[in-house]
Amino acid sequence: MKISIIGVGYVGLVTGACLSNLGFDVICADIHEEKINQLKNNISPIYEPDLDDVIKTNTSNNRLTFTTDMKKAVEESNVIFIAVGTPQKEDGSANLEYIEGVAKNIGKYINRYKTIVIKSTVPVGTGNKVKKIIEEYISDINMKDKFDIVSNPEFLRQGSAIYDFNNPERIVIGTETEKAKSVLKEVYKSFYERGTNIIETNIETSELIKYASNAFLAMKISYINEIANLCEKVNANILDLAKALGADKRISPEFLSPGPGYGGSCFPKDTLALVDIATKNEIDLRLVKATIEVNNSQKINVVKKISKILGNLNDKYIGILGLSFKPNTDDMREAPSVTIINMLYKLGAKLKVYDPIAMENAKKIFTNMQDSIQYCEDKLDVVKDIDALIIITEWDDFKILNLKTVKKLMRGNIICDLRNIYNKKDIEDMGFKYYGTGV
Repeated sequence: MKISIIGVGYVGLVTGACLSNLGFDVICADIHEEKINQLKNNISPIYEPDLDDVIKTNTSNNRLTFTTDMKKAVEESNVIFIAVGTPQKEDGSANLEYIEGVAKNIGKYINRYKTIVIKSTVPVGTGNKVKKIIEEYISDINMKDKFDIVSNPEFLRQGSAIYDFNNPERIVIGTETEKAKSVLKEVYKSFYERGTNIIETNIETSELIKYASNAFLAMKISYINEIANLCEKVNANILDLAKALGADKRISPEFLSPGPGYGGSCFPKDTLALVDIATKNEIDLRLVKATIEVNNSQKINVVKKISKILGNLNDKYIGILGLSFKPNTDDMREAPSVTIINMLYKLGAKLKVYDPIAMENAKKIFTNMQDSIQYCEDKLDVVKDIDALIIITEWDDFKILNLKTVKKLMRGNIICDLRNIYNKKDIEDMGFKYYGTGV
């Protein structure tokens, strides 16, 4: 069986690399020539732990190849995974332009039976739309019924995507025909054999599962952040509270860590898209709307807290540790740091920032504040002569700061630990003024 992956972004590249690691011959195709040239030279265009090694191993074994030739990718494969982006439109809906473009190419180049698997996160009804586009663009009447559409959403976490692919908590497969189901059973044969939880359903349910999952997790984050804000007002401790909540098996401790709000390429986009899907079907998703509102306000609350602590921020030097939306990734899409830094800049603050991986992405984002932002070489460079330190992303490297050295290098003594990676009493005993989230 030969597999093509259309789109070598985060999802497509990880999926293609891991499928080749299972022994399949995989063609990864993308219209961006620069990306493909990088990959042909074993250079990954994205940062993901262990991904480079998987790519190198399978390209050297000739199981993994890269191309910009869509005709080749379609014609030479039995299974085609669509893994292009579905970016957010201004109204919150998903932009299906790239999905539709791939569907047109499949219709143009289809030469025998294909199983077409939609891996991208897409609104309900996209599978049917893709089917119609392919049929419209097929020129050979004999190919009209020579394909099946499958929905197979991804559940990869950035920073642990290779592990997640190889050790899935569940695999969701949405199909219309037994033939398509049998093909996916062959693709995921090793997972069936080891007893992985595989949910077989229809296409519409499969499409909705991804949105419902992400919205629920986002809701847990917004909930614990609201409770953390309350804790600060009533002298309660969110860490103890969350521990007690998580001890209840019906709730679980996952996603009960308070902070500056969720970010990344999934939760912000998918919650808005789910609201849009519901609105178009005359359903008011009030909980999901509230989740979005709370998350947006949480980032603003951070800046309000800093302003209250420091007073006038004009020409105050503030150090920022952590720019990516979570550890072990360079992704800054919708990262809390972006909102926080932009607001601090508008209030006149001078900023010193550092992230182990995301510095280059940051430089592309904060182009309007070159005179007010300094990109530091390491974590200790950040703290020199600053009035306050804000820890935004909980990288392991930040959990082992030499706080005695930090105290000597700082001009002020304020630490705002948005992720609660330090113990409040320990920090205050060293002479700092410590402000966590909900503690």
